Amino acid sequence: MARKNLIGVSDDLSAPTPVQAPIANSRPISGFVPPLRNAGPVGGITKTLGSITSKMERAQDLEKQLAEGTSVVELDPATIDGSFVRDRLAINAVELSQLTEQIKQHGQQVPILVRPHPEMKGRYQVAYGHRRLAAVRDLGIKVKAVVRELTDDQLVVSQGQENNARTNLSYIERALFASQLEQRLFKRDIIMSALGVDKAALSKMLSVVSQVPLTLIEYIGPAPDIGRRRWMELAEKLNGGNVEHLLAILSTEAMLSSSYEDRFQAVLDELSKRTDVARKVAPKAADPIAWVPRDGAVSVTFKKSTKKGVIAVEASDGPRFAAFIHSQIESLYEAFKKSTAVTTGE
Repeated sequence: MARKNLIGVSDDLSAPTPVQAPIANSRPISGFVPPLRNAGPVGGITKTLGSITSKMERAQDLEKQLAEGTSVVELDPATIDGSFVRDRLAINAVELSQLTEQIKQHGQQVPILVRPHPEMKGRYQVAYGHRRLAAVRDLGIKVKAVVRELTDDQLVVSQGQENNARTNLSYIERALFASQLEQRLFKRDIIMSALGVDKAALSKMLSVVSQVPLTLIEYIGPAPDIGRRRWMELAEKLNGGNVEHLLAILSTEAMLSSSYEDRFQAVLDELSKRTDVARKVAPKAADPIAWVPRDGAVSVTFKKSTKKGVIAVEASDGPRFAAFIHSQIESLYEAFKKSTAVTTGE
């Protein structure tokens, strides 16, 4: 009996009875044991795909933000081109130096606005912020920018309105900006919107630029203290004059080192001087010549200028003598022609 029990214990130890899994049908809730999930290759692939999907979603979200212009990004200045319309004659070196130092000390506080270049993939085009871009280039750092899809109309309106808000463009620079837009066939309402002016003001801007050659304007410079009236005065006095003579004056060492306003004044003074000289040498109308016969019955006065001659017949017989001259006008003219032929030798 003891041997039997001993063998029975030995059998239990050597071949334990396997534990059967609970039968779900008998006790469906308390008897349920969830199977262990094997973390094999399928799970790793699923995790990787999830990570890729997440990155794609973030990239798509960033692209959407850039398209809407709602996100500030950092771009390499080397990938950014200027606007297709120039709005400045020159960037003031002193002001640029101050801006560069400010960005160096405090960082770029205001982003520039760019659009994806319409012709070159991977490049951008500035709508506004040319000075900030120049300063950042000098510092050798990336530029903070808002990237937005813009049409040509939207770009020039954004460019013009930003300049208007900052009020740092001179009158002649704004006039040149308007002229360039017109040459590129932009509609007048777009140009007016970009500059924030009405139709009359725009017409005056375009009139000044049409009368003053671009070369002369560039030699004078932005002249921020010179407004519409003085530019219109210069345009009126120029009136197709000798521009080469004015450029020669502006090319002297003294003029090149002078301020924009002094250059403008030098041109205006020279034009005023020429106007005064022209007035002095202009032929004066000859003094009237009077003829009176011995009886004094008529008085004839002759007035002559370069363009016309006037004969006045007065006194008691004046009206009748004038009528006589009128009746003899053809014979008098023939006599005049014959005398002219003799004088000229024809």
